[in-house]
Amino acid sequence: MPGTVLLLAAAPLGRGRLVDAASVLPVLAAVPPAVLSGTDTANVVELADPLEPQAVLTRLRAAAAAPGPLTVYVSGQLQLDRRQRLPHLALARTTPSTVRYTALPWHWFREELRLRPAGATTLILDLHADPESWRSLCASRPPGPPPLDCGRDNAVYGRVAPPPPRRAVAAPAYMRAVATILRSGRRPAVAELHEQALARIAPESAGTDWVLAQPGPVPGDPHAAVTAAVRSGRHADADALAARLEQTARLAHGPVSEEAMHWSEVRADLAMLAGDAARSCRTWLSVATARLAAGQPVDAPAVEAAVDRAHHQWGRIEDPARARELGPVLAELRGRVPGRQEGALDHVRRQLRQLQTQS
Repeated sequence: MPGTVLLLAAAPLGRGRLVDAASVLPVLAAVPPAVLSGTDTANVVELADPLEPQAVLTRLRAAAAAPGPLTVYVSGQLQLDRRQRLPHLALARTTPSTVRYTALPWHWFREELRLRPAGATTLILDLHADPESWRSLCASRPPGPPPLDCGRDNAVYGRVAPPPPRRAVAAPAYMRAVATILRSGRRPAVAELHEQALARIAPESAGTDWVLAQPGPVPGDPHAAVTAAVRSGRHADADALAARLEQTARLAHGPVSEEAMHWSEVRADLAMLAGDAARSCRTWLSVATARLAAGQPVDAPAVEAAVDRAHHQWGRIEDPARARELGPVLAELRGRVPGRQEGALDHVRRQLRQLQTQS
């Protein structure tokens, strides 16, 4: 099941513009959809300087209703409405006196995303605040309530920058850094992506930005939550939750810790249950490679099991091109990890020769 990506860049036209939000969209659009989403495939919706809040709401609602992981990239400008003093995302027609009617209330994000499964939604934000919004944000820093509440089950990363100097228009430097990193073709875990982007803009931000880093609550019994998602046919949601748990374990215990490896193995099994043998095989190969790189011996039970399962899933791949892609990696690992099954390496080589003949 594909993921969904919503790219939203918005700021007022004319003198009220604090940031050239839409300037980052060409860079983001150059990133392959699968890399933007962190899934094998993804559907991308792009909104550049939209005019009406209801039009944005319609797109946001459709994205929230889509099955599978959802990633929302937002670049723009925060302003407060004069009546309730609530944060809004300013749109093209927004002025200080019309925020209530022409801007997108920030709490709409929370409301539209609240019914999504825990761990299935990530927001990446690069926002510039006008002077009133910035004062409000600074006044509500912890222990106050979160002023940009997107829901406790959703991961939120990014930054809010103070207003630029008078008559200046800022650039979405954080989002541009994110896009530049992703254009390399490799999508690191979102927390790592966030840290890399912050490091790139550190000289510019000079410690003034308000950094957003909310990993999202993980269910009390994560294994039960993953199992429930699988049983109800929500395979993409199960994988998104397992990916979040894997990321949390990597940050807490290290990338090759048993805690992180456990959730990598869970994701390999989830791919098998979803009928995606190629993804399952690729994940098992990554697990085996990571364990070997960490110094585990070739006859360690966990290493042998990972290679055996990769081998089994490779034999179930129906697309010859994908099987040919993964075959050499499996053969190399089989040469190092022969396992307990006699002739396993010869089997891989025979099958690979047949696949190459078919091509």
